[in-house]
Amino acid sequence: MKFRVIISQDEDGVFIAECPSLPGCISQCKTREEALENINDAIEGYLESLKKHNEPIPPCCIYEEIIEVNI
Repeated sequence: MKFRVIISQDEDGVFIAECPSLPGCISQCKTREEALENINDAIEGYLESLKKHNEPIPPCCIYEEIIEVNI
């Protein structure tokens, strides 16, 4: 399965990776590469937990737009 992951960097330089379609599925790491590895593990664990509890995978209801802001 493929999941959309968003990676951002906070003011302290920490990389934050999250999977918006899986609520609460977030990872924080020192490098972008670590963040990608850890969010992959987090997604796998999330899906295993859903399966173990006979719960469905949440539907992807995320819409993305790019807007232009005049400054």
